[in-house]
Amino acid sequence: MMRSARHRAFADHKADTMKRIGTIAAEASTRERKYQVGELVDVYCDHNLELQRVRDWLQGVVVQADYKMVAVQFLQDVYLTDGWMVPDRVLWCQQGGETIRPSAHRRLRKPTRKRRS
Repeated sequence: MMRSARHRAFADHKADTMKRIGTIAAEASTRERKYQVGELVDVYCDHNLELQRVRDWLQGVVVQADYKMVAVQFLQDVYLTDGWMVPDRVLWCQQGGETIRPSAHRRLRKPTRKRRS
């Protein structure tokens, strides 16, 4: 049975699309990641510093990374820009974004709490 010209065009288009998807996936897997899992990084975010909410650099650990995004977990509570606390203390940043940088410190700082008198 002969296929119609329309059916052949659709089949050719589908095969071409699959080739492009395979190429994009191959490029994504070979791109170099700036940050790797386990690295210490600083993220510019809202957090508590001496019982005051501040927007400053806070050190965390990369817990997940791909060619586009990085998940960073912190020891302290962190907040979204609209004020909501992030329950699992994990923020997502873009690889190479302005709000993430390699950490200048070697160790994580423990959260400081004032003693009650």
